[in-house]
Amino acid sequence: MDAALVRLFESHFRTPISKTEIVPNHGSNRSRFRISGGEHTVIGVHNEDRAENNAFVSFSRHFRRHGLPVPEVFSEHLAEHVYLETDLGKHTLFDLLETEREDPDPFPRRIEALYEKVVRVLPKFQVEAGRDLNYDVCFPRHSFDRQSITWDLNYFKYYFLKLAHIPFNEQQLEDDFQKFTDFLLEADCSFFLYRDFQSRNIMILDGEPFFIDYQGGRRGALQYDIASLLFDAKANIPFPVREKLLGLYLQSLSEHIEVERESFMTTYVGYVLVRIMQAMGAYGFRGFYERKTHFLKSVPFAVRNLEYVLKTANLPVELPSLMASLQQIVRSTRLRELGDVHLPLTVRVQSFSFKRGLPVDETGHGGGFVFDCRTLPNPGRLEEYKTQTGNDDAVVAFLEQREEVHSFLTRVRDLISQVIENYQGRNFSHLSVAFGCTGGQHRSVFCANQLSKFLAEKYKVKVDLSHREQNEWPQ
Repeated sequence: MDAALVRLFESHFRTPISKTEIVPNHGSNRSRFRISGGEHTVIGVHNEDRAENNAFVSFSRHFRRHGLPVPEVFSEHLAEHVYLETDLGKHTLFDLLETEREDPDPFPRRIEALYEKVVRVLPKFQVEAGRDLNYDVCFPRHSFDRQSITWDLNYFKYYFLKLAHIPFNEQQLEDDFQKFTDFLLEADCSFFLYRDFQSRNIMILDGEPFFIDYQGGRRGALQYDIASLLFDAKANIPFPVREKLLGLYLQSLSEHIEVERESFMTTYVGYVLVRIMQAMGAYGFRGFYERKTHFLKSVPFAVRNLEYVLKTANLPVELPSLMASLQQIVRSTRLRELGDVHLPLTVRVQSFSFKRGLPVDETGHGGGFVFDCRTLPNPGRLEEYKTQTGNDDAVVAFLEQREEVHSFLTRVRDLISQVIENYQGRNFSHLSVAFGCTGGQHRSVFCANQLSKFLAEKYKVKVDLSHREQNEWPQ
């Protein structure tokens, strides 16, 4: 351990050091140690970047004055590049998420509750503490301005697109970068931007979140940090939970400032994209360039995030060259298979009525099947079944007795089995299967139920079953 840390600890706490332990760093050049002596245990940090240290110490003391849960800086000697801070334990929010994930629940309620606490605190950093923060200590820029955005976009271009061998036209991509930057800067950029607001920078101590690694903070748009948290690649938050957390964040934000939701959401999409691209640049630099292959494990998750955004979001600016490059990333099987990662596959099985139109795929994946059940025997034509559905025993018995129904389902199972095995091998995360009939009451419901049961028994997949028209029929 650095001798300057030894001197700092012993001079501040007036006791010799009895034990030290190296604290692992992830993607940082700082050296961190857990130091114990007497009744005291703290984290000692040595970092040659004095500007970064100055920002962290200044921000920490400012945030604590605002009552925010951040580490206390006990003592520092910035000329020797060292400081002592609170030991917040060994468990990040990401660590807990990884420990508690299990089938069939990849995102336990306890973890969701912690995320809810986190999104409620974020506006206090951005708005309340951001109002009187000393932005003069920010580094390397005082704001997430045109220069900062340009750095991030070029980071993505040179360390991900080029190293992943995604072809692009340099000038056309630069033109799109300029238009994209103009669009991002339409947002109000007068708030505190944490910059790296994600699950590995949130410690959990006694069931409460504490926040670290905000030294890269600067002025910027509100949208960036919540995008960073919700699209944190390996956290792999279920998309419905992301929507719920975003709503909770906006509710909390409205307690501090007036929020125009439509305007917020317009630029939010852009900040989600730029954050995904910045993260991909980091994975490319650490993984492709520095050969730290564990960073490549995040790439398939980032590709999944990108696929979702491209399918579901409406970006109100034309960026043809950039979008072409992003689409090539999404279509790349090689990138999905990096790092020996196996993403869970969700199969969405639906029944519906053709009279009401085809079902909409909200997952953003865009792949799947629609099967027409109208060629099968229709129990709805018989008086005794008209008010029943494919969930009722009598209708089930009627359809199970028909050979043509068995033949139809056998072919469906064979086809879907082939696709599932292919999707799992290629790290696709969603498959949609829909069964339609005339009213969405009997045949389609029965077939959807039968396929769901088969998939749940045969494959390690999450099956999401729904009957679109079911609420309109007597139970």
